[in-house]
Amino acid sequence: MPFVKIMVHAVWRTKNHQPFLTKEIKDKVIAHIKENSREKKIYIDSLNGHVDHLHCLFALNADMALTKALQLLKGESSHWINANKLTNTPFEWADEYYGVSVSESHIESVRHYILTQEEHHKKMTFMEEYERFIKKYNLDGQG
Repeated sequence: MPFVKIMVHAVWRTKNHQPFLTKEIKDKVIAHIKENSREKKIYIDSLNGHVDHLHCLFALNADMALTKALQLLKGESSHWINANKLTNTPFEWADEYYGVSVSESHIESVRHYILTQEEHHKKMTFMEEYERFIKKYNLDGQG
């Protein structure tokens, strides 16, 4: 039996940055994603976000690729949001996402960052955060 612990910090947003994730809706969506992840055997350490995006710290197991894990989390939650009519118009997540591995020594700081998203976004927009993340982790391949 393989023993694997790969922690990932992933972020995905609503399509067209729609501010669908009001406090009430966001809390319901987060609770649902956590419940669904248990059924899919995806361990979520931390999950939170703001009106147009979510941050998730989770573990990849030996049998699951990042794309599959995010497909299960994003796709199923989008379907659930629409089936339960949580928004007045059809809900969609944007296709893109970003994700990076997190070393054991940084888990606590990433966890804190995720859990304090409301405070964080009083100072920085999602696009500013996105650009900073892309640059910090060299996700655009530019250096």
